[in-house]
Amino acid sequence: MKPIETNPAEHVVGQAVPPVWPSRARLYLLLSLFCLLFACNKSKDKEAAAETEPPTNVQVEAVHLGAIDRVITTDAVLYPIDQSNITPRISAPVKRILVKRGDHVHAGQLVAELESADLAAAANESQQQFNQAQANLQTVTGATVPEDQTKAQSDVESARQSLEAAKTVYTNRVELVKQGALAQKLADDAKVAMVQAQSQFDTAQRHLQALNQVAQREQIRGAQAQADAAKAHYDSSAVQVSYAQIRTPISGIVSDRPVYPGEMAASAMPIISVVDISSVVARANVPVAEAAYIKVGRPATVELPDGNLAGKVTVVSPSVDPASTTVEVWVEIPNPAERLKPGGTVHVSINAETIQNTLIAPATALLNSDEGGQIVMVITKDNVAHEHKVNVGVRQGMNVQIVSGVQEGDKVVTVGGLGLEDKAKVKVQAAPAEDEDDDDDDK
Repeated sequence: MKPIETNPAEHVVGQAVPPVWPSRARLYLLLSLFCLLFACNKSKDKEAAAETEPPTNVQVEAVHLGAIDRVITTDAVLYPIDQSNITPRISAPVKRILVKRGDHVHAGQLVAELESADLAAAANESQQQFNQAQANLQTVTGATVPEDQTKAQSDVESARQSLEAAKTVYTNRVELVKQGALAQKLADDAKVAMVQAQSQFDTAQRHLQALNQVAQREQIRGAQAQADAAKAHYDSSAVQVSYAQIRTPISGIVSDRPVYPGEMAASAMPIISVVDISSVVARANVPVAEAAYIKVGRPATVELPDGNLAGKVTVVSPSVDPASTTVEVWVEIPNPAERLKPGGTVHVSINAETIQNTLIAPATALLNSDEGGQIVMVITKDNVAHEHKVNVGVRQGMNVQIVSGVQEGDKVVTVGGLGLEDKAKVKVQAAPAEDEDDDDDDK
């Protein structure tokens, strides 16, 4: 901006006349000087206030190396450790029911009985047939076969004697023919008789041999097979009779009994249901990322209003449910007092793993950063707070795993950190003793 020219007549001889500025420019200059002066005074006031402001009282704890558990918490539905819907194997009217809903039963106990008079009669008939087959087998092995063998041996001996007699007659007649004392025809007749006797002897021997080698064995085998078939038929009938008695295969509690005496029990419909709740199984659906840390055998805890129960992981499903994109995990919990009932829901905490030799800090030291994420306030030896951005890992109770951002031994603010500014002066105070707190409560 150029200065406005002045009237030469107004100049005083020997003096320099300053240029005249417009009034607006003069106003801008004054405002700028005023703002600069106000800012300087405010900064000085702030510094003076900071120097005079008392330090903030805080409590600190040191970051340390230790172990921390990765605990996965979820809700689960309870199921019995074992259950059985008892169905009859035959269709028959119900004769009697020996238990009622809520009764405790043991494995093998008789719980119901069906009508079985017709089955018992059929079993009796089969038993008689079996007895008859057994008698026949005894006859074959004890009388028939030895008698046939004795007769065959007798036939062989008789044929042998006849053969020897025929040979003697033939030999004598041949000698008489040579001497001319007997006709040749009689010698020929004796030879024919000898050949017939030889044939009968051979036949008797073959018959005896057949009895010894084949007939006797096959006859006994046939009788044995008839006895075995009769026994099998009898056993089948006896089993049918036993089906009329309904027994529970497991120990537990009767949870349902839908039929009554006189009703028809169908072979495909359960007539009694038994559940074993000496232990229960909590089935939970865990997100895939968390389920990757869970292994069979890991300890778990079920939270109850009147106390917690310890359990362990027994099943981790190898597949993911496509509908919920979760993995089913089973936790078995002993239930000696039968407090837990199937169908109920519980809160389960699974100790998936224990992380060793990691940095651990109190969870109360974590603060939310204005820029996102989490921070802690670290106190140095000169009692000045320094803001550190941290990455957090596993949380367990009042402790948290610090992945990065601090070092072992750093003292972090646990009480008084909210609103504390970076590089602020602090005064570290000791945490109140628990014993003093207890004494105060008693008073």
